[in-house]
Amino acid sequence: MPSSITTLGFDADDTLWQNEQFFRASERHFADLLSAHANIDDLSNRLLAIEKRNLDLYGFGIKGFTLSLIETAVEVTEGQLPTSVVAEILAAGREMLRHPVETLPHVRETLEQLADQYRLVLITKGDLFDQERKLAQSGLGDFFDAVEIVSNKDKSTYERVFSRHGDGAERAMMIGNSLKSDVVPAIEAGSWGIFVPHELTWVLEHVEAPVAEQRFRQIEHLGELLPLLAEIG
Repeated sequence: MPSSITTLGFDADDTLWQNEQFFRASERHFADLLSAHANIDDLSNRLLAIEKRNLDLYGFGIKGFTLSLIETAVEVTEGQLPTSVVAEILAAGREMLRHPVETLPHVRETLEQLADQYRLVLITKGDLFDQERKLAQSGLGDFFDAVEIVSNKDKSTYERVFSRHGDGAERAMMIGNSLKSDVVPAIEAGSWGIFVPHELTWVLEHVEAPVAEQRFRQIEHLGELLPLLAEIG
């Protein structure tokens, strides 16, 4: 085991504030719009396939999601998509981009207690403007020593970020709701990976928990982070 932890990295969406629930609500509305052309399961499968195909082009976030909705609608209607449906999809995307930020329980008080003891870094992926908007509206920005909005989260991301803003990956901990993006690659980089499950997690973020790893832990909410840090030392 290395020396003590000096840097804590936090994911944003569904770790600090609600996010996935707005995607699910928009997808339900989308299913209603296209109900005459496809059943909900087929539509969901088609949308997921198109989102996966488009990730390398659009990245993560609401704008790419909205474009994937339109592409799916064009496909299931065989090119006969009414312009009124396009307008409704675009309106739903704009509404998501304007939705007020809802912070999750225990977030503010936990960050407040940690800010004087550790170097805090926000590490999030997605659309730059939207992530900046949500951080500003959350009122949590002052707790962080650095903010990194990245296109992807992998081993090299954590090596780079924790070297730039901390004492290296081995003295860092990453906390988030995605095993695939927040936990597994952070552990691969040499950091601790702390899994904080959210009731809704996008299917493309699902992987097996690395339960055999010494540096893996799971907590139920951020209120359990301080006792965990005290335990690890």
